Amino acid sequence: MAESELAGGAGRYEVTPNVGNHFAFIRTRLALERTMMAWVRTAVALIGFGFTIVQFFERFGGMEGVAAAAQPVLPRYIGLGLIGTGVVVLSISAWQYHRMVRYMWNEFRLLAATGLRPVHTPTYAVMVVMMLIGVFAFVSVLTRAL
Repeated sequence: MAESELAGGAGRYEVTPNVGNHFAFIRTRLALERTMMAWVRTAVALIGFGFTIVQFFERFGGMEGVAAAAQPVLPRYIGLGLIGTGVVVLSISAWQYHRMVRYMWNEFRLLAATGLRPVHTPTYAVMVVMMLIGVFAFVSVLTRAL
């Protein structure tokens, strides 16, 4: 089945623009924003922790009196894995957010009471910036010679 057949197409719900429905729309939209912010927090923690692991063990290995590690590249691989996971989490959450905003706008536009297009909040911009920072961190760790 096509996605439009599963969704029933536009207008499958009877939308009555009243105060209760408008505020239900706003509550749902804010819940979507909170979910996105939780994804961003999780991804930032993964990216930050991965980068910290790489930096810590790189500095720790260079200290005097510290024995050489048995697996010196392992922290780098773990850090790359965490950073990469953070970037993937941000990508998936951006896709999910964009899809849900589009769905809500197509089905319940009358309840939004806004302009001609759906509004994206600053959180969406933060997500995009964090994706770029995560990609930069991944490339930085990947290209650094040990």
